[in-house]
Amino acid sequence: MRNTRRRGRQELLRAAAAAAALLPVVIGGTAGGTQSIASAAHRASDAWASNIWMGTAASGAGLSLADVRKTIGAATGTAAGLTGAGVGVALIDTGIAPVPGMPAAQIINGPDLSFESQSSNLRYLDTYGHGTHMAGIIVANDSTTGTVGLAPKVKLTSVKVGTSNGAVDASQMIAAIDWMVAHRNDDPANPIRVINLSYGTGGTPNYWTDPVAFAAEQAWKAGIVVVAAVGNDGKQMTDPATDQFILNVGSADTRGTLSTSDDTISTFTSLTYNGPSNRRTDLLAPGQSILSLADPGSNIDVSYTSARVGTTLFRGSGTSQATAVTSSAVALLLQARPSLTPDQVKYLLMTNGDVLTSGNAAGLGYRELNLGKALAAPTPNVKQNFTWSNGSGPIEDARGGSHVVRDNVALTGEATIWGTLSTGAWASRSASQSSWSGGQWMGHQVTGSGWTGTSWASKTWAVSAWSGTPWGAATTWSDPGWSGHYWSGHYWSSGTWSGHYWSSEDWSTASWD
Repeated sequence: MRNTRRRGRQELLRAAAAAAALLPVVIGGTAGGTQSIASAAHRASDAWASNIWMGTAASGAGLSLADVRKTIGAATGTAAGLTGAGVGVALIDTGIAPVPGMPAAQIINGPDLSFESQSSNLRYLDTYGHGTHMAGIIVANDSTTGTVGLAPKVKLTSVKVGTSNGAVDASQMIAAIDWMVAHRNDDPANPIRVINLSYGTGGTPNYWTDPVAFAAEQAWKAGIVVVAAVGNDGKQMTDPATDQFILNVGSADTRGTLSTSDDTISTFTSLTYNGPSNRRTDLLAPGQSILSLADPGSNIDVSYTSARVGTTLFRGSGTSQATAVTSSAVALLLQARPSLTPDQVKYLLMTNGDVLTSGNAAGLGYRELNLGKALAAPTPNVKQNFTWSNGSGPIEDARGGSHVVRDNVALTGEATIWGTLSTGAWASRSASQSSWSGGQWMGHQVTGSGWTGTSWASKTWAVSAWSGTPWGAATTWSDPGWSGHYWSGHYWSSGTWSGHYWSSEDWSTASWD
């Protein structure tokens, strides 16, 4: 039955892709649904929709999480006994699915800020497959294969922002980061100390005015290590990885061995930002063909069947995966040394990584994550002295060429998905941690106002209907996601994929290793 459903969806997807060839810049849904448009400059290298989610499906045997742990120096000595217990990690992504191997006791659902939050059958759940793969790298406990996450005892707080096609606006990311800062101490036994951003916006504005960078910096100032993917186009790194303060991560190719002596830089890794800040990648971590939890029936699962491994695992490559590996290592480091500041964590990991000397990495000085060496190093007396962002720049600059679309109207200009926004006024409130008040963000009712216990995870933030009308449309909010789909027994069933189209260029095999 399950295989029949998958074959049916694949046929529908192939038909949808053929239809989409007539609309080469459209990624996502039809009128009445939410879409994402990417500029021509981004399309050829996009991975998982609009150059936003920095992961790809992968072929080959795959690198197990047990081998990843060995490669990053976390399987022996002091590191071997670390689990991340007592550390909270925030995953701002496409949600998490309750698949076999996902330990519900370790998962907390923060607010669903995605367009799918307006559907009771879609909210919190990962219809795309990206967030589940990231979460698995961190906390998986899959009895079928013995796959265990790199920091299996962290409390992982998921804030869903992406939909079934990955559509998300920069304003949703800003609101999500603000929420994490405001609620970082809701669980005193597991305070949020790490934010994982396997994400990059479509634009590359100067970080010192960029609102996305500003939001990330407020988290850093609040004692949260922000780990961001540099991007997968092999060229210019993405926002907010361009911010000087946070820890940005690229992907290393392990060449199928446990030693880093033959490791190279994954060719898709975006190493530098050729803007005024001359930013470069801080750290590399294993990011090719990483075996983590599959999300059966999700977008990527039905689109890339060759990446499935057995019934519970999926191979993924990208700076997304490298970022999740690094976030896990940060959690282990903070478990061992909880008094470390974000600056100290960044310094320890950057300066104690293994220098790569092979292939395309030779002579460039890039280092690959080595947690064992970082744990053995003395606590540094360091403080970064870059210029802080003021957050007053346009949201539109952060979007670049990527926009969400509803009813054939793109969200542009100085507006959020919920209404207008002055970035200057927002920056002041973000800095004072007052942008959120209950379920309202900057005066817009975005979600509920407190914790409940109604979802599959151990604790969940309440939901709320979005009042008013979407930008440029005359209708109120309704389910913009997979019409007719619902979650049943960990699989998508009783629905169709009609109305969801992908540009054949964006989903070409050239974008996948």
